[in-house]
Amino acid sequence: MTMALSRKIIKSLGSSSSSFLSRFESSSKSSFQSSCALKESAFDSSQICKGMISSFIANRRFSTTISTPQSCEGPIPAELLTSKSVLTSDHKQGLYQDCLFPVTNFHNEEKGFMRLAGDVFDVPIRKDIVHRVVKWQLANRRQGTHSTKTISEVSGTGRKPWPQKGTGRARHGSLRGPQFRHGATMHGPKPRSYAMKLQKKVRRLGLKCALSARMAEGKLLVFDDLEIPTHKTKHIVNCVQQMENSKKVLIVDGGPIDEKLKLATQNLHYVNVLPSIGLNVYSILQHDTLVMSCDAVDRIVERMHTPINR
Repeated sequence: MTMALSRKIIKSLGSSSSSFLSRFESSSKSSFQSSCALKESAFDSSQICKGMISSFIANRRFSTTISTPQSCEGPIPAELLTSKSVLTSDHKQGLYQDCLFPVTNFHNEEKGFMRLAGDVFDVPIRKDIVHRVVKWQLANRRQGTHSTKTISEVSGTGRKPWPQKGTGRARHGSLRGPQFRHGATMHGPKPRSYAMKLQKKVRRLGLKCALSARMAEGKLLVFDDLEIPTHKTKHIVNCVQQMENSKKVLIVDGGPIDEKLKLATQNLHYVNVLPSIGLNVYSILQHDTLVMSCDAVDRIVERMHTPINR
């Protein structure tokens, strides 16, 4: 349209502008050709970009490397990459894996590391097994000495209180019946045993589950020894206050309990001491923090690895 309009204008001006027309036509043709070339080049570049994006999407799932400043050897400068360390996934509980556990003392001083057996401190937590063991413990600790008197054991006369007929009152044969004051108790409890039987392997598994649960919660502490300098109660109070989120503490020693430790904890209702031979599931569940000495850990692991006598 612009070419036709320019011709009309030049015709109206005369033949003197014929050279101007030829120059205008040549310049317009060259500009048109250059615009076409630009469009073709833009189309080619867009096709190339689409091909690169499609190939990146197709091969994206096969990329397994992580770029860090230390591993950068390509054209990407190291300052443009992140300097944060790559975090690995957390350890999953219940894989029977041995672990190195830090050893401390009452003053929270580092004393090295200790290997904890995975088949004792890293077993899958079975709530049903723990429930069975606790039920067995509570049933076995019942004394079962409760007793009530039957009609033959109650003190009182054995004569008939009034005649069978003629008085208008209800018929009774004894004043020792349960409906009378100071009478007998019908179907009352008698001394008996509440003890239950539970397999030894189930009891062991319950103890392993309780120990694994405390370790998974971060509520297990291992001390090199349980010796304290004084028998004063305030020393144990200060040590317990240093423990994070500890409301009730169970201290387990390998052999006999130290006399100073026994005197220092006997007036604290939230601190209890047990030897390793007396460690049980119910006591572990009653306390939110478990403190064990290295000797106690060794004895517990040895007890769990001892074959069961059948």
